[in-house]
Amino acid sequence: MSFKILKNNCCGLDVHKTWIYACIGITDSFKRTEYKQARFSSFTKGLQELCLWLAKYNCIDVCMESTGKYWIPVFNVLEKNNIFVTLSHPKYTKPQKGNKTDRKDAKWICTCAVWLNLPLFHLLTSVN
Repeated sequence: MSFKILKNNCCGLDVHKTWIYACIGITDSFKRTEYKQARFSSFTKGLQELCLWLAKYNCIDVCMESTGKYWIPVFNVLEKNNIFVTLSHPKYTKPQKGNKTDRKDAKWICTCAVWLNLPLFHLLTSVN
């Protein structure tokens, strides 16, 4: 069984109070996906660094879980930098059982956005 690739270049974010774990999945024409991972501060300087990092890899699609309230400032900064943000309900992006890490969570969210047709919702304006 094979999955259809929905996005060739997108990023999964695992957002916490003080840190954001990011994973970009870049899929080539041979359907091979290469992952780039990084960690950023969730404060203004770190969010600007995240935007620059996304731009470096020409990534304009980001997917993240809508858990807690920590995703709201991340959403606002990304949106102001012309990055399309998709929020997913955590029920649909729960990682597989086993050794759970923040990096693995970010990669799993990225993989879900690249390969799977998840029930997602989009916000059209800034959240206050």
